[in-house]
Formats: sequence, structure tokens, C-alpha cells
Amino acid sequence: MSDLAYAPAMTTLAGQRPAVVTFLVRLVREKPLGAVGGAVFLVFLLCGIFADFLAPYGVNETNMAHRLEAPSWDFPLGTDHLGRDVLSRILIGAQLSMIVAFLAAGFATVVSLAIGVVSGYFGGKTDMVVQRGVDAWMTFPDLVLLIVIISVVGPGVVQIVVVLGLLYGIAGSRIVRGAVISVKENMYTHAAQSIGARTWHILIRHIVPNVMPVVIVLFTTRIGAVILTEAGLSFLGLGVPPPAPTWGSMLSGTGRTYMYLGAWLALAPGLCLTIVVYAINVYGDALRDLLDPRMRGSQ
Repeated sequence: MSDLAYAPAMTTLAGQRPAVVTFLVRLVREKPLGAVGGAVFLVFLLCGIFADFLAPYGVNETNMAHRLEAPSWDFPLGTDHLGRDVLSRILIGAQLSMIVAFLAAGFATVVSLAIGVVSGYFGGKTDMVVQRGVDAWMTFPDLVLLIVIISVVGPGVVQIVVVLGLLYGIAGSRIVRGAVISVKENMYTHAAQSIGARTWHILIRHIVPNVMPVVIVLFTTRIGAVILTEAGLSFLGLGVPPPAPTWGSMLSGTGRTYMYLGAWLALAPGLCLTIVVYAINVYGDALRDLLDPRMRGSQ
């Protein structure tokens, strides 16, 4: 009897397309620019993952016979003042940017989720104390704060990940807090509280799953912000230390010094940085529009 009752529902669910496929179809139809941004984002990920296989030359392989050579079939993006292949350095730089971006954005998302959930759900004095701390943190200019902290702890991948994660995580907690306050007022949350469900059960089973669309969008947009900030720190000499190539250090070093002799030295990393960050931001905006229930159209 029970199996027969559930049979029609199971058949209906089986006939539906997977949620991922449905989302991709909506993304292409409703947000074509966001779909293009997502495709560029995917290419960036693949280039970062397979950079060691895609790079035609060693990242620090010098050949003075090809010093400052213009783009050609052998060197699609030219060479620098030491004869190093710019394309290979761009690909390895994408790998470093991907590692820093995903680790820092992931850490920032965890920090935002932890602070936002605690502040938004418990409210009262807890919310007031936490938010005053967030206000105090946000009063410091981001760039000045980053320069001071990196100057104290020293440059490096781990230091940059932790500092950027805290910087964007604490600031982003306000967005999560607003979503938690909205979810907390729903009937299912009050029902769980009325039957005596534990606080951690309510947070894990009701609050966190319902704010995940906001968290996903926050994570996506933070990736672009981290890439841009890391490039800025590398440009100032406070990023990943050499000889590891990063897009910011390529702009600051050979790009700025030899840009009049070889414009490709500045154009290659600059265009890559611009295209990737713009694509990620466009894709993040599309995700926000599609995942936000208040902005969804009829399906």
C-alpha cells in the first residue's frame, strides 16, 4: 500500500532532468553572458590544473638567444628579457592564482558562514558584540591592512591565504548574517524550536542548508576578488616570492621594465587578469540571479 502510494511521485521525479542539467539550461537561456563567463572560468580552472602539461617550456628555462623575442609560432606570447617563454609563465601563474584563490575564498567562506550564522541566529547581545567587532575590522582600509600584515608575517602562499581569507571572510559575514536572520523567521525554524530541537540540529539541518545559495554566490565572487588582490600584492612585491611567476609580479617586474621594448610582457598578464576576473564576476552575478528565490522567474 505504501509502495503504491509513493510510486507516482517516484516516477515523476525519475522523469525530471538532473538539477545540474536544469541549472545549466537556465544559465544558458536566461544569462548567456554569465554562461560565457562560466566557460571562461572553466578554461581558467583547466589551465591551472594542467599547467604543468600545457606549458611548452620550463617556467624558468632561460635562453638568451631568444631574448625579448616577439610572439611567434615557437613562442605564442613572446619571451622576456631572459628568454623565458611568457606563455609558460602565464600558465604556471594561472596555477598559482587558482591555488591561492580557491584556498583563500574557501577559508573566507567558512569564516563568513561561522560568524554570520552565530551572529544572525542568536541575535541580541551576541549579535551586537560580533557586529561591532566586524565594524571595527572594516574601518581599516583593505590595502593598508594587507600591506601591514604581510610586511609583518612575510610573503608566502600560506600567509596570503590566511590574510585574504580573514579579510574577506569577516567582511562577508554580514551578507550571511542577513540571510540567516531571514531564514530564522520561517515557519520550519519555529516548528523545530517548538518541538525542542537542539540548537546545533537547527543550525545544521535548517539554517545552513537554506543559506547555501548565498554562500555559493559569495564564494564565487570572492574568487575574483582574491585573484585581483593577490595580483596587487605581487605587483607591490608582497605576494608569492620569486622565482614562482605570478601575474602581478610579471606586470611589476619585466612588464614594467621592458614594456617599451616588448609590449607583450605587460599585455599578456594584464589581459589574462582582466578577462578572468571579469568572467568570474559576471558568472557570480548570474549565479546570484538564478539562485536567489526573489529573482527567479517562472520555471
